[in-house]
Amino acid sequence: MRWWVLLAIGMWVQPVRAETVTVMSAGAFRAVVEAVVPGHTAATGDRVVVLTDTAGGLARRIEAGEAFDLAVITPGAINDLAAKGKVVGPAIPLARVGIGVAVRSGVALPDISTEAAFKASLLSVRRIAMIDPASGGSSGIYLMGLFERMGIADQIRGKLVLQSGGYVAEQVAQGKADIALHQVSEILPVSGVTLVGPLPASIQNETIYAAGVAAGAPRPAAERLLARLRAADMGAVLAGKGMLPAK
Repeated sequence: MRWWVLLAIGMWVQPVRAETVTVMSAGAFRAVVEAVVPGHTAATGDRVVVLTDTAGGLARRIEAGEAFDLAVITPGAINDLAAKGKVVGPAIPLARVGIGVAVRSGVALPDISTEAAFKASLLSVRRIAMIDPASGGSSGIYLMGLFERMGIADQIRGKLVLQSGGYVAEQVAQGKADIALHQVSEILPVSGVTLVGPLPASIQNETIYAAGVAAGAPRPAAERLLARLRAADMGAVLAGKGMLPAK
């Protein structure tokens, strides 16, 4: 066999070069990324660094020029960043998740079976933890609008324990709030709390999370991780983290 044929074969079988990929992930999708990282790293050698914030916070950081390889935020945020030349669009939907209610483990579970029951439960407690809408958190923005529509915004406002990021249910675990309202995937990882259930269907709001690769130079590691997050077996991973495949 001639030398150039051997060289071509050697180049063809050369292993993929492992890289570091930085993922900017909204908090609701963080547990999903972390769940696939060990297997993904074992298969590719890629090192994955996960940075989390609210959807609005991540969008602002990307616009300000913070370095990243893959972003998982809301489709609207991804498409807006694509229009500004920050990510490659359009948004690639990955998962969806609804808002849930959590209380401290061991206490009586509030009735949230209907909109009226949920409303009464909120009015009966002293402190309610949720993401601060001003931080750009999807659930916080929706809930403030919901309280207005339910006619209880003024009564609720003084009860709120607002958090700018992270796991809101930790406020309940630490005894700083009686109820936490947050996306289900951000309640499940918190120890010391019980997920009562999702909001009633009539007032539920599902947030879709979508991905976008950073614009500019090619990012093979980002594409490899994105392919993993879109794999056929992700349904079971998502379910285990309180999420569903995007429609």
